[in-house]
Amino acid sequence: MRVLVYSDDAATREKVREALGRRPAADVPLVEIVECATHAKVVQHFDSGLIDVAVLDGEAKPAGGMGVARQAKDEVHDCPPICLLIARRDDRWLAEWSRAEAVVAQPVDPVLLAETVADLMRRRLSTRLTAH
Repeated sequence: MRVLVYSDDAATREKVREALGRRPAADVPLVEIVECATHAKVVQHFDSGLIDVAVLDGEAKPAGGMGVARQAKDEVHDCPPICLLIARRDDRWLAEWSRAEAVVAQPVDPVLLAETVADLMRRRLSTRLTAH
């Protein structure tokens, strides 16, 4: 499954990549990480229809992950489930506004992030099975 990781910060993308590894849980498929540092690339990948789950950095500049998530939910047909990384507890309401399916606080807890993304992968797999 393809997992898109969006952040303008290479260190954040690396932390997410390391937390997920090749397979974030034993019962989900192997992951292929697709890293993006720009909003334009995220849109391009979402439009391709080949992304299964997305992890978006709420602190990314200039386009934050929350706004990117909201745009994707409004504009992308069969939008993949999204996990937002947030820096402040007070950002949870914005995460809800963005319609992301999951939220993980920074600094990233690798175990929690892997569990969260694995859950989103399971959701994506189940929606695909019911759609066919």
